[in-house]
Amino acid sequence: MTTPKRDRDFKLDCWGILLLLPLFIVPLITKSPLLNSLAYQSAIGISAAVAVYVMLRMGLLSFTVPAFMAIGGYAAAMLAKSGTTELIPLLLIAFVVPAITALPLGTLVLRLKGVYFIFVTFIFNEILQLVIFETPGLTGGSNGISGVPSATLFGIDLGTPQLQVLVTVVVCVVAALCALAVTQRFRPEFTSIEENETLAESLGVAVWKYRTIGFSASAGVSGLAGFALVNVLSTAHPSSFASWSVNSYIAYVFVGGRNTILGVVVGSLLLVTMTNVFSAYAHLSAGLFGVLLLVVMMAAPGGLVGTVVRRYDARKERLRGESDVRVGGGV
Repeated sequence: MTTPKRDRDFKLDCWGILLLLPLFIVPLITKSPLLNSLAYQSAIGISAAVAVYVMLRMGLLSFTVPAFMAIGGYAAAMLAKSGTTELIPLLLIAFVVPAITALPLGTLVLRLKGVYFIFVTFIFNEILQLVIFETPGLTGGSNGISGVPSATLFGIDLGTPQLQVLVTVVVCVVAALCALAVTQRFRPEFTSIEENETLAESLGVAVWKYRTIGFSASAGVSGLAGFALVNVLSTAHPSSFASWSVNSYIAYVFVGGRNTILGVVVGSLLLVTMTNVFSAYAHLSAGLFGVLLLVVMMAAPGGLVGTVVRRYDARKERLRGESDVRVGGGV
């Protein structure tokens, strides 16, 4: 059974995915390093941000995205170094390994709530960084895994700059579709958990089950983002998955709007673009970025897309009220 709100959210999610399609055009029409860089940065940022979005659909703010990006990226790098460079197997291992890793971790952390959940998921990033540095035989330690071969498709090398951008955008679309599939399939359960977990549980919703599904899906999507980053850089390095990077992904979601994939895409495109613009001002860039966040969040507390949707609903409700008054007056 669907509702008007659920139908509208689904349409906005689909518009978010459609908004990714122009990114395919960038490497086909230009060889500009700047534009191609913006395209792949946006695609990677969106892939990571939709992983945050999946958990927010249950009212959970997870900081594990960089850790699962690292797990997926390193797993794909090891497979590529072993000689398997086909894109589809790399995508599968980048998704599956983090998703499976999330299952035992979820049994430990998904019972936590609020600040405790945030704290523990952030600490997981730090623990994984330590593991990477202390296992040089497996991960390369502080040197990482360098010289990772570019992905191929049916034997065709996808290592040119333009093709790497295309691969990154493909990964982004796959990540967004995975997030859409999970959040739409379990939207009633996720929404009930977000709105009132205790009530949902009393009505028979297996909260732990759906939290685990969402956590595992979020981990898999994060792994796809990690693979995209490794494929572009040809290196799996711990600095690419620093814990602080999750702050950017969370900002993308909240600036655009946390309730739809369209919001995630809009927020990511805006902040990635403005980060590159502000970088021209050197030491002022961080301050300018902070001011931008403050202005946007003060002007649009529900995110850009969320605020537009809310104002549209309010205007439609007002017009409906005025129409009812006119009809009543006529009677």
